[in-house]
Amino acid sequence: MSLACSLDTMRAANRIANSECFRWQILSIDGLPVQLSCGQAIYPDASFNSQHSGDLLICIAAFRHQKHMPEQQLQLFKRRAREYAYLGSVESGSWILARAGLLKGLRATTHWEDLEDFRNSFSNIQVKPDRYVIDGRIFTTGGASPTFDLFLHLISTRFGHALALEVASVFIYDGTHQAQTPQPVISQGFLQQQSPNISAAIKLMEQHIDEPLSIEGIALQLQLSRRTLEKHFKAQLNISPQRYYKRMRMQIAKRLVVDSSNSLQEIALRTGFSSSAVFSREFKIAFGHSPSFYRKKYI
Repeated sequence: MSLACSLDTMRAANRIANSECFRWQILSIDGLPVQLSCGQAIYPDASFNSQHSGDLLICIAAFRHQKHMPEQQLQLFKRRAREYAYLGSVESGSWILARAGLLKGLRATTHWEDLEDFRNSFSNIQVKPDRYVIDGRIFTTGGASPTFDLFLHLISTRFGHALALEVASVFIYDGTHQAQTPQPVISQGFLQQQSPNISAAIKLMEQHIDEPLSIEGIALQLQLSRRTLEKHFKAQLNISPQRYYKRMRMQIAKRLVVDSSNSLQEIALRTGFSSSAVFSREFKIAFGHSPSFYRKKYI
């Protein structure tokens, strides 16, 4: 999705404008095919070691960027990146730019799942929860949909708002957001309009993952009874607010187990469990394995 949102917006702009607004190449560090997270192989046009040039270099990355961009390759990326007038990153690409020292003193973002770790890892970066951030010659985005928004902005500022609207229409995309729109932990879609009480409850849950609120407390803040809140959740989501809240925390825990190097004790605390033992028990109930077994199996 991140790759497609980068490429297809440019392709569509060229087709609609009947002009070569954009030219691009896909590069991999060694020139070999790159396997996407869905398993599909992408065949690059050239290796990053080869001679190439352009106005903008975009680093697209996802899971386990440390493995796929070790130190030697990172130094190569850093040297070559400085040759471009503009730099961009998509999702975990922000980590690559940050590790290369290219975001020092700048405002930047990354995918919402990694924002806290990103902020803790790079104190010299002004980390924002925005969908995308443009600071000087560098942009960073939070993932696929924000990248679509970023490219629509780029098309609009360089080739006119009319062309950007036509590109959005090609993809039946009417969800354009401003750069500063915060990334939602849960994409709520129609809930914000049709079920504002559920939407507000979910936002409260998102804000209190490490120290979970009681359902009574959430209902009280929304000026509802617990029973009314439970009725709303049952009618719209066919689940109780208690189970929804627990599932939200467990999904975040699973991501941290697989995609971070945090200790299991730290993950337990960050997802609101009183002890590692309680966390391990709940994790096994939810996913069929202990968190330690799950980490070994899926990393």
